[in-house]
Amino acid sequence: MKLEGVHHVTCITADAPGNVAFYAGTLGLRLVKKTVNQDDPTVYHLFYADERGSAGADITFFEYPDSPPGRAGAGMVHRVAFRVASAESLDFWHERVGGERSNGSLVFQDPEGLSLELVIDDSGDQPLIAPSPEIPEEHALRGFAGVRAFTRDPEQSRPLLEGTLGFEPGFVARGDHRSGFYVYDEAERRGIQGAGTVHHVAWASTMEEHESWRAAVERAGARPTPVIDRFYFRSIYFREPSGVLFEIATLGPGFTTDEPLEHLGERLSLPPAFERLRDRVEPLLTPLPNPRAASRAQS
Repeated sequence: MKLEGVHHVTCITADAPGNVAFYAGTLGLRLVKKTVNQDDPTVYHLFYADERGSAGADITFFEYPDSPPGRAGAGMVHRVAFRVASAESLDFWHERVGGERSNGSLVFQDPEGLSLELVIDDSGDQPLIAPSPEIPEEHALRGFAGVRAFTRDPEQSRPLLEGTLGFEPGFVARGDHRSGFYVYDEAERRGIQGAGTVHHVAWASTMEEHESWRAAVERAGARPTPVIDRFYFRSIYFREPSGVLFEIATLGPGFTTDEPLEHLGERLSLPPAFERLRDRVEPLLTPLPNPRAASRAQS
């Protein structure tokens, strides 16, 4: 069995309108699903990805409007890395978002302090691109490169990562079609979950292998949850030994299960089990613009 790189990365925001403006506007990703946190349906779960809503390009956010700023620390992912095509792309993005250039990458922050990185793509994987009127196609984000996490002891996680999850040395999840890195940085301070922090990282599995992954993680003593049907994919969750919350999510059914591809993210989508809550939930959620409609109006 092989994990197909990063499936998605889920973070926390206190400002859904500002979040849409940055990830769909400034970064040029497509808002592909506007739904609710299925564990707390009173708050948004927003998904941004490539044009098709592909796993491997999907950064997501829970909106907690009253959440104070968080702080990444030991046991948390602290940086999300995307791929770009070239050094010229890094120049383009440096001019657009600022940040610091070094060693073939660009590091910057979103408006709430989440650390993001752009790295030149040498993976050979299919680029996962969302067209944007403000961003030339040759400079568009191409999907995830990987994530960086803080830990006090990276060696404690090696048996699970390499022995159970099949990460290559250097902690790279490489499947038949996609790959993604998982890098540790040392940290002594304790993390605080809040706006501008990562909640969890999800790794991609085929539907056929999902139950086998759960069994393997359970044999390793990591105490996974039962398989949870999230309607758009199926999930198991567990903490790896450094404390980072992992998810293994399936490649499908996908976001077109309840919306046509051309209209992804334009309305509040509720899985069937939550549709009965629409009249109660929708008034609690912050009204959001349709980024695609706004860009069409400008063109």
